[in-house]
Amino acid sequence: MNTKPKVLVVDDEPANLQILNDILQNDYTLFFAKDGEKGIELAISQLPDIILLDVMMPKMTGHEVCKILKSNEKTKFIPVIFVTALTEVGDEEKGFQLGAVDYIIKPVSPPIVKVRVKNHLSLVDVNEVKATRLQIVQRLGMASEYKDNETGMHVIRMSHYSQTLALAHGYSNEAAEEILNAAPMHDVGKIGIPDYIIQKPGKLTPEEWEIMKRHPEIGAEIIGDHHSSLLKLARSIAITHHEKFDGSGYPYQLKGEQIPLEGRIIAIADVFDALTTVRPYKKAWEVVDAVDFLKKESGSHFDPDLVQKFISVLPKILEIKNQWPEEI
Repeated sequence: MNTKPKVLVVDDEPANLQILNDILQNDYTLFFAKDGEKGIELAISQLPDIILLDVMMPKMTGHEVCKILKSNEKTKFIPVIFVTALTEVGDEEKGFQLGAVDYIIKPVSPPIVKVRVKNHLSLVDVNEVKATRLQIVQRLGMASEYKDNETGMHVIRMSHYSQTLALAHGYSNEAAEEILNAAPMHDVGKIGIPDYIIQKPGKLTPEEWEIMKRHPEIGAEIIGDHHSSLLKLARSIAITHHEKFDGSGYPYQLKGEQIPLEGRIIAIADVFDALTTVRPYKKAWEVVDAVDFLKKESGSHFDPDLVQKFISVLPKILEIKNQWPEEI
């Protein structure tokens, strides 16, 4: 089985195609096109791992080809490196704006071509691993939600609530996005709780409540210890989102800022969504009543500073709520 990465080279000069063939043929499976139209056709049919694209070509320029590739769902994520004699800053800027990842200047240097192609393929691999990991985290989070919220909409809403609150608190866009991506794992421990407890329509007995209170620790065990910042964050959220600001929560009775910030953020987002949607044991609350509850529990259950920030972004919260309603 051929497992070499696939490289598409598009250039109207046969000599340039031959040079790049000589440089890359030992390490890659190569495809060649002498014009933009054929290049687009091969990109769609072969789905190469990377494309080396000449800029100055008759009929259709490399810039035009790149624009078309980036607008196609099949090819938009394939990295494009322009190989060109153009050296004007404006030309490079235009290429990057169109979505190219790099430039190689003609006449090409074999070591530079090899290193640039290898480096950008490595970045693709890293991004694929991250994307796959994220998909697993999200799907496992939704699997746990099927225990008591069959639509899975709860994890979507509360994750976006959490991101919105994190941004309001001053998180960077990147850090807030990691909160968004880790939040679906907050209740993964419910997988380990019997259905008769999770789905009970009435109040839990003291014995049942003690079993239910184990789900944060079960969640942390399921996620485990990892070097990945995303999974570390997910584990912290899973085990701390039921702690309370006054120290009366579980499982560790952490108090105030002993509770990691992510746990305090998720606590508000999770409870607000639980209150404002139907559950087996309750009707949905009106938003105004849920906000009053957050205010009443400010300083006891919830971080008072975060409650104020959550209320300050309530219009955005309600947009999210309306965007992902329960599917009846």
